[in-house]
Amino acid sequence: MAFFEMKYHSDALGMGVSVNIVLPESANTMIGMQASAKGEYKTLYLLHGLSDDHSIWMRRTSIERYASKYNLAVVMPGVGRSWYTDMANGAGYLTFVGDELPGKCQSFFRGMSDKREDNIVAGLSMGGYGAIKVALTYPERFGLCASLSGALDVSKLDRLGSLAELRGIFGYELNSAEELAGSAHDVFAIARARAKKGLEFPRLYMWCGSDDYLLDNSQRFHKLLEELGIPHAYEESEGCHAWEWWDLHIQDALEYLLNT
Repeated sequence: MAFFEMKYHSDALGMGVSVNIVLPESANTMIGMQASAKGEYKTLYLLHGLSDDHSIWMRRTSIERYASKYNLAVVMPGVGRSWYTDMANGAGYLTFVGDELPGKCQSFFRGMSDKREDNIVAGLSMGGYGAIKVALTYPERFGLCASLSGALDVSKLDRLGSLAELRGIFGYELNSAEELAGSAHDVFAIARARAKKGLEFPRLYMWCGSDDYLLDNSQRFHKLLEELGIPHAYEESEGCHAWEWWDLHIQDALEYLLNT
């Protein structure tokens, strides 16, 4: 596998950005790694949580080793504390991750497939919310999605950020995170609207730990998908809001999305 730190000017954000990328590499002498870069390859867009950045998945997990098993590219952008949102007072991070970045990567790296069934968006915590939001907003780009310990209910964000911060992200008229329920930022509402219109959903995997403080978010989204008749995989097992569990269950997510 080859590792790149890509820097380019993002029109969606109006500034330069750094993105970490792992690409399949044809090599015969790597020890303990599978190596192949034949033809087009699938891509995983891997999203960070609220307090992290674009480097965190490479620092806290063995994602490069896991990706090599599937001849899989991995793209890891940074979005700050934006909640993967086109911010009311800030930059367009939903557009950046969901639309601009895949287009840029596929133009820069010609082996990356642009087929929706070859593109995965996944993340943890805030990134789990972002993954589902991106996949449901840009279904033409992403056919597979995974959320680990997802902070899926934006109406409960008062406990994760100040009102001033949330107003800058979602709108100055906001008086409480509860007002985000049913809005364009609410993945529960987005899912209901797509199902009502009979629109396609991504192949979806969800996991959350039994001791995770965000467990109810995943449980309720899982229940909603069941009520809507949307096929998906949901797993709940030992674990909390910590990297040892995300390192383990990103492997399960890839196994489900790519091998079943």
